[in-house]
Amino acid sequence: MPRPNEDTARLEARIPVQVYDQMQRAARLRGMTLTGYLLATAGEDARRVVEDAEILRLAREDQIRFAQALVDPPRANEKLVRAARRHADLIQAR
Repeated sequence: MPRPNEDTARLEARIPVQVYDQMQRAARLRGMTLTGYLLATAGEDARRVVEDAEILRLAREDQIRFAQALVDPPRANEKLVRAARRHADLIQAR
């Protein structure tokens, strides 16, 4: 028995026959195998879901405000200074 490629993983799923038949037909219409079709469609959807969860999108006005804060940050208020001291004390204690 051939050894499976170490860069792949096996996926098994029980799905309704109607859904399976529809995916088979869609794959044929695209000139793809069912595996190729599933990799293309599910892989792209997974990439989009992860991207939506990890990438912060800002409106133009918020982008400008963020960039201005990086270039010219506001002075730290007393509450932030106290928090920074507490953080430094915690880190030094370890």
